[in-house]
Amino acid sequence: MNKVGIIGSGSFGITISSLIATNCDVLIYSRNPKTRASINDDHFLKNTKLSKQIIAVDDMAMICEECQLIFPIVPSSAFRSMMKDLSKYLTPSHILIHATKGLDYGDKTIADLEKASFVRSDIHTMSEVIQQECSVVRVGCLSGPNLAREILDGKPAATVISSAFDEVINKGKKALASNRFFVFGSHDVTGAELAGAFKNIIAIASGILGGLNMGKNLQALLITRGLREMIQFGSSMGASANSFLGSAGIGDLIATATSTNSRNYTFGTRLAAGEPLQEILDTSDEIIEGLRTLMIIHRLAETENIKLPITETLYRAIYEGLDIKESISWLMSYPTAPDVDFI
Repeated sequence: MNKVGIIGSGSFGITISSLIATNCDVLIYSRNPKTRASINDDHFLKNTKLSKQIIAVDDMAMICEECQLIFPIVPSSAFRSMMKDLSKYLTPSHILIHATKGLDYGDKTIADLEKASFVRSDIHTMSEVIQQECSVVRVGCLSGPNLAREILDGKPAATVISSAFDEVINKGKKALASNRFFVFGSHDVTGAELAGAFKNIIAIASGILGGLNMGKNLQALLITRGLREMIQFGSSMGASANSFLGSAGIGDLIATATSTNSRNYTFGTRLAAGEPLQEILDTSDEIIEGLRTLMIIHRLAETENIKLPITETLYRAIYEGLDIKESISWLMSYPTAPDVDFI
């Protein structure tokens, strides 16, 4: 394994490339000529000096030919389309470990989400999308508290690789592990993927509280009750509650819901400051995954009758015009379940 492929040159694609470059060569796919030039000629991108072992290409076939291990890292809204393109060059001998924290709803449109027939089988995790679109069997998911900016700045961190196959976990560890980046292994892929997607919803809500200067007491309450919603939703989707109590669950939730380096948290602070939704989206450097996930999980919770008060309230505040301060008052008066009833 002397060369590893990366599909996607966003901030996290660059982050994973930088980590892997300490162990082996990296081929990273980018459609943007300026991005490729920055990587190949300047060895500098995202305010970060890059290793010369990272080479950018616009040839998926080349990556699949030269790399057995490939990390697809693109937004969930583009993931299925990317896999359709990539699948032409993949074989069962490849290993894919994705790092996309979101959900897919196939060929349906946003309007389809409003139909009463929207059920669990309509949504897919990224590992399910991979298996639906190509012949690759050995699939994994990378999750955990991985704020890209901190890792690029050389700060120590850890991640979780979840897969049904020990080989996937071991090869992922070999590619990523270093004296500043530790890699855990897990076999609950569904739990890691649902935790990684759902925590972005709570991060937006936490950003709103931070933007309103509501204090750490309320923020801590939101995060812990948000964890309960994550577990409740994940359990209804077939994941183990234990999956949400480790690095891929509560660890990722704490980091994402408390840091200004989190794009979802920052979105929440800007929303609390009164910026219009569309203006925030137009001026954000990268996709706010939590918004898409919020829409999907809110609709699914409605049709499956899953009570998720934070999710419901945040949806009403963002998409239905509910006043943010009224939303907080409504949540504070919500008849809560016992503090801990999910273990």
